[in-house]
Amino acid sequence: MSKLWHIPVIALIALLCACSQKYSAPPGPTEEPVQKDSLVFIQGGTFVSTQTSYTGEAVSLPDFYIGKYEVTQQEWMEVMGSNPSLFKGSRLPVEMVSWYDAVEYCNKRSTHEGLEPYYKIDTQTPDPANKSGSDTLKWTVTVKAEADGYRLPTEAEWEYAASGGQLSRSYIYSGSSNADEVAWYWRNAGDRYLSGDWLWPVIEQNNNRTKTGASKNPNELGLYDMSGNVREWCWDWYSEADAGGGTYRIVKGGGWIGDVSNNAVSFRGKFEPAGYGPDQGFRVVRNARSETQ
Repeated sequence: MSKLWHIPVIALIALLCACSQKYSAPPGPTEEPVQKDSLVFIQGGTFVSTQTSYTGEAVSLPDFYIGKYEVTQQEWMEVMGSNPSLFKGSRLPVEMVSWYDAVEYCNKRSTHEGLEPYYKIDTQTPDPANKSGSDTLKWTVTVKAEADGYRLPTEAEWEYAASGGQLSRSYIYSGSSNADEVAWYWRNAGDRYLSGDWLWPVIEQNNNRTKTGASKNPNELGLYDMSGNVREWCWDWYSEADAGGGTYRIVKGGGWIGDVSNNAVSFRGKFEPAGYGPDQGFRVVRNARSETQ
């Protein structure tokens, strides 16, 4: 479904959309290959972190599993048969994928592994909840809540996991209040560390790009790259007012193009569901009542 856009245009869109206490002995970056099907159990409960969008709200989540890493290009190719990514590498996160691509991947991976697909995807009926004037797809996607297949996280699940769940130390970013310890973003994702203002020509000349998963420190739950590297699609429409629909889907975590502020656990990014870019990926979730592979 995806095709290559001219990268300066993508960078500008990414920037515009973006504007829309240390625990002892943390695990260090791993040099081991990223393992397929690696999911982490997340114990449910109410939010502990003071650095999320849900701070002070009585939001409680059930247990669930979430990907330890962002979906890699190898995982994508094994299910989808091709690789849309601009920056090629089996251990790099897949990018240049839309929200529609992501939900389609979830269903196909579920079927491939003998699980019940979580989504019902109707490509013929325009979604009446989709208010976008430029989305030509507008697939109607509904959920089968009892299915054991793969799905996208809700925004609340994403923030809960990124903030460390019940082990949270209330870091600003996922795993640290120092972004450089846990996140790849525009200043550190190239040949040298950049200073000054965000300028695309400088970023391009610095060869900024995505990085191999798990090459920064994990968070309290052992999850990697929930801040930086690629922005991650969530299930939800962008704002509370759009709970039943809207123009944008939520993206979380920031990416290698974006500013450090985008890497904050609480930052709420937005992107049209048919949109895609070289800093746009995702990770998967499964309901905890099913067995992981």
